[in-house]
Amino acid sequence: MKITFWGTRGSLPAPLSGRSVRRKLVNALVKGANRGLDTPEKAEAFCDEAMSFAEWSTFGGNTSCVQVDTGGTDYLICDLGSGAREFSLSALGKHGPAAPQTYHVLVSHVHWDHIMGFPFFVPAFIPGNHIRIYSCHPKFEEAIRGQSHAPCFPVEFSALPASIEFITLETGVPYEIAGATVTGMAQLHGGESFGYRIEHDGKTAVYTTDAEYKPDDYGLMDRTAAFFRGADLVIFDAMYSLAESISVKEDWGHSSNIMGVELCQMAGARQLCLFHHEPVNDDQRIQDILAETLRFEEITRSGDKLEICAAYDGLVLEL
Repeated sequence: MKITFWGTRGSLPAPLSGRSVRRKLVNALVKGANRGLDTPEKAEAFCDEAMSFAEWSTFGGNTSCVQVDTGGTDYLICDLGSGAREFSLSALGKHGPAAPQTYHVLVSHVHWDHIMGFPFFVPAFIPGNHIRIYSCHPKFEEAIRGQSHAPCFPVEFSALPASIEFITLETGVPYEIAGATVTGMAQLHGGESFGYRIEHDGKTAVYTTDAEYKPDDYGLMDRTAAFFRGADLVIFDAMYSLAESISVKEDWGHSSNIMGVELCQMAGARQLCLFHHEPVNDDQRIQDILAETLRFEEITRSGDKLEICAAYDGLVLEL
């Protein structure tokens, strides 16, 4: 499987501000002074060798949308956050408007940051495209249709020319979707949320966002570890620090980087991807959280090393 991240923020889009861009430029100019960076090639090498990711790039600002490529002709994505627009433009650029495609969408829940991209999902405006939207959430069709009603949006859902289906899934039941086996799991989150285990050709990716875990709820921890068991990749809601998740933001429905490590270690997962970044956190803060997570994994490791990365818009992972 190939996993492409089109949106990785939580709660609301967090575009890079002009002030943030200026800080990056000033820092780069100071670091690069007297280094003879008089060609693009030298500047590129300087970025790679002397600057961190947070200094020369950005984790991005779009909300949740992750593409899962299983090698077939149909598309499979998780969630319809603002990153869904970027995904749809990429797909349209690849095929053009005259070649109909089939899009399969797994929706974790219906909070707006996870469905807000659908009114701007370009394939829905093109006749011949087939869009199949799946969820375990009881109100996902109502929510997705409803956000397009006037006066909130100028194009009513009923006016979209693509063929659009809504398919309700049951938790714990495996379904064949876009060449993969997909199983849903209920998660602790206000208004209900669901994670998905996606299996194909001996590889497993788990998409679990907007979920809170309580360490003293052993049943929940064990059920979650079983759902993660042996996964090649766990895309995990790491919106808060551990201190935040067990104090001021307890019961807010999100988790921490530390809980992600512990659950993946319990499950024998191979890679953890920190996801659903707090919109207040700038690039440097997210990079610092990643460094903290790597250190925590190292000091708590008792078996195989858990690979860890932080998701960013445009990241591609091969499983």
